[in-house]
Amino acid sequence: MIRFLQKDNRVTKALFVVIIAAASVSMVVYLIPGLAAGGAVSADTYAVVYPHWYSRFLSSGDSISQLKVQELARQQILQRNPAYADNPMIQSLFEQQVGQQLVQQQILLDEAEKLGIHVTNDDLLRYLHTGSAGQVLFPNGKFIGNEQYAALIENRFNTSVADFESNVKNDIAIRRLEALITAGVTVSDQEVRDAYLKNNVKIKFDYAVISSDDLRKQINPSDAELESFFKQNAVRYAKAVPEQRTITYFAFTPEQVPGGVQQPTQQEIQQYYTQHLSEYQVPEQARSRHILIKVDPGADAKTDAAAKAKAEGILKQIQGGANFADLAKKYSDDPGSKDSGGELGFAQRGRMVPEFDKAIFTQKIGDTQIVKTQYGYHIVQVEERQQAHTQQLNEVLPTIQATLIREKSAAAQENYARQLTSEAIKSGLQATATAHHLQLVTAPPVAEQGVIAALPDSSALLAKAFQSKQGDPAQFAPTGEGYAVFQVTGVTAAHAPAFADWKSNVLDDYRAEKLPALLGQKTKELSELAKNLNDLAKAAKQEGATVKSSDLVKLSDQVPDLGQVGQVAPQLFDLAPGNISGPINAGRTGVVAKIVDKEQPTPDEIQKNMDQTRDQMLDQRRSEAFEVFASNVINDYKKRNRIRVNPKPQGSQIPGQ
Repeated sequence: MIRFLQKDNRVTKALFVVIIAAASVSMVVYLIPGLAAGGAVSADTYAVVYPHWYSRFLSSGDSISQLKVQELARQQILQRNPAYADNPMIQSLFEQQVGQQLVQQQILLDEAEKLGIHVTNDDLLRYLHTGSAGQVLFPNGKFIGNEQYAALIENRFNTSVADFESNVKNDIAIRRLEALITAGVTVSDQEVRDAYLKNNVKIKFDYAVISSDDLRKQINPSDAELESFFKQNAVRYAKAVPEQRTITYFAFTPEQVPGGVQQPTQQEIQQYYTQHLSEYQVPEQARSRHILIKVDPGADAKTDAAAKAKAEGILKQIQGGANFADLAKKYSDDPGSKDSGGELGFAQRGRMVPEFDKAIFTQKIGDTQIVKTQYGYHIVQVEERQQAHTQQLNEVLPTIQATLIREKSAAAQENYARQLTSEAIKSGLQATATAHHLQLVTAPPVAEQGVIAALPDSSALLAKAFQSKQGDPAQFAPTGEGYAVFQVTGVTAAHAPAFADWKSNVLDDYRAEKLPALLGQKTKELSELAKNLNDLAKAAKQEGATVKSSDLVKLSDQVPDLGQVGQVAPQLFDLAPGNISGPINAGRTGVVAKIVDKEQPTPDEIQKNMDQTRDQMLDQRRSEAFEVFASNVINDYKKRNRIRVNPKPQGSQIPGQ
């Protein structure tokens, strides 16, 4: 692959991070329940997918290794919450998800091949052309070299060049399969008009709100009613008090690690800098400021001309010596920059909208010009530009030193924890703690979701403890400020509480059970009274509800105490001004609304937005069509026993653990 890149210096646009994130395991279908089908699969294989009915007899299926599933699962856990990296239950859950995703991906790749979809190195090159990582691969137009290219892939994605490029090719193949399958998806002009009209009708309404929090306080059962509720729901409370564990441990902080932390050597610093050189690439960037005169999309010619004239007037003032920052604070319609005098700071090439981006990278430094974008007219001044370059070691030295010190400290703490754990297994917790001048503590019984108050972060310790049995050998876990070595010394099973001890919880449950019906009843009464009186405000006052007013809103807009109108109360858009709605259940509130105003898009607005609306509808329909196709194909593979998932894969042994 890299030989192709070296021959063509036009490769200046390829974004590795986006490509690998899209290509690894993300899929267009959700996990399909029941994917695992038993069969003869080797111990080191997660699953085998047979592309043809005869593939099983020829042993020519596509294998997905257990090791790959484990590695990808661990990577995802580390990205989301490193504290669960050593939790077998979490690892198993992620392995199941990743494994199913990889099986789905392989099925789609097999279907693509059957349909004659093949991806060549030239295709891969063209795909990389459309991205934006040229600054990484070719700083100042020069290829970074095979060794650094390989190191970049290894450091960024923890994979080889071959696997990286294979992932990209797989992504291309699935995209082409989607394009082929959905090529016949269409949408008519009338459907486009109807959709735009539906999504862009605006209404304004007054609405009365009944709060569930207020109603909850009105539900006050007697003790007898509560105790009766408690007995009637005995099954519900049978294990209300969760299982608890008694944990005995000793902990140490970084300062208690013998020998302290060694300072990084010059050789280690240089080696780290070399290995992470790609992280110190500074892309071409420009610093600018602007004054925006906003023009809404679809504005008429008169409005546009007025905005342009205003921008030209401001430009003349600047050219006449007026202060740019003062004019920005006075005239700019950009709330994010006007208070700072229009300052936008540095921006990399390609980060701004095209017209603005072109201006800040082509205008002379200090020049001020007017630029038109989708947002309106910008008076743009370029203040500074920096060429793409690599930061020198002395510029990033403090950061590298701090990173290496953290790594050394973390390694020293873990090694010490392992040493103490080994000693504790042989000699016991008390003897080990005493030998190292550490305090042995027995914490009060604690639930899995509880905390050990004396530790900064006990989540990892508790996760391990609840995977262990009483009397199991000593273990260690991070505490946020060092490590703890511990054993489970007692287990209290989950059990039902006494009513007196659980009374406040029972009251909460009783109120939660009665509240929906009460909220529905009160909202219905409010709606009926408002309609009878033909006066929402008067009815709200009588029922103790609060009246509010919305802005002009569309289906997709949010309204306080109601939520997204199109999801919670789409029926409001069918009402005429003056109409009062029926009861609306908004979850935590009950709402009754009265329509005040209604605006519909004009034929010109609909026509101007036909293409954009059509594209959005096509994208959605194509995505839905491909999801149906993918789901049907996967179900067919399952039905015909062309998937073999290992029912008992090897234990989740992660390399390096």
